[in-house]
Amino acid sequence: MSDYVDFISGSDRDCAIVAHRGAWHGAPENSIPAIEAAIENGYEIVEIDVRRSADGQLFLLHDDTLERMAGIARMPEEFTLAELGAITLRNADGGTGAAMTAYTVPSLAQVFETTRGRIFIDLDLKDLSLFEDAAALARQMGVSRQVDLKADVDTEAEMRWVRAHIEGSDVPFMAKARFLNGQGDESARNVIASGAFMCEAKFSDLTALAEQAERLNSAGIPVWVNTLDPVNSAGFRDSEALRHPDGIWGKLIAAGVSIIQTDEPKALQAYLRGAS
Repeated sequence: MSDYVDFISGSDRDCAIVAHRGAWHGAPENSIPAIEAAIENGYEIVEIDVRRSADGQLFLLHDDTLERMAGIARMPEEFTLAELGAITLRNADGGTGAAMTAYTVPSLAQVFETTRGRIFIDLDLKDLSLFEDAAALARQMGVSRQVDLKADVDTEAEMRWVRAHIEGSDVPFMAKARFLNGQGDESARNVIASGAFMCEAKFSDLTALAEQAERLNSAGIPVWVNTLDPVNSAGFRDSEALRHPDGIWGKLIAAGVSIIQTDEPKALQAYLRGAS
């Protein structure tokens, strides 16, 4: 597998598919089986959520409590990594109607061992204080060029944080920017100044996105957009894409987007194959 930056900057690649919390429709989100499914289905990137355990270890879980995924109304950070590794997870995206599985909360080290040389990883750190430890673990396990770390760059305070923590790092950095309410130019300037290898963009309308995508693509910074139903821009969401893929995924690609994060990676993959 190529270097993550080389892959993203490749001029001949198709739109990359990001499987949100893994390919979780047949396995618990943020679990090793969900990540394995993303690899087996040929998705290019898997997004995972990272937290720190009571004994200082990094592990995967999205929510502030274990209620949705394990039926335990406690904060996951209250448990040691060994204790988390004994907690079984509900299937798919959890909730009281989901069946309990035999799969447990994985450590980030387990994920890196699973994914090394097989798929790129977007690390969604639930606290930016995890940034240096996540980078150090990636280096230690030989996957530092197969993962990304990301942070917002819209304000001067956010840019100061990025300059303090990113400069000189060998781990690829993705800038998160909002192209909203006529302020897209400043955000785009910050993205370029940050040295990011790609940009996760939120936008107020498709015209605003297309203008900034052209600017960023010209600067060698490809654009990523989320079409997740809870986290979307201007109504460009998965549920609508399942009904009208040309009107959602197709329009985003036409506007200059070349990385899409989705909860429907199988449908996006089928759409891209049909459109090619």
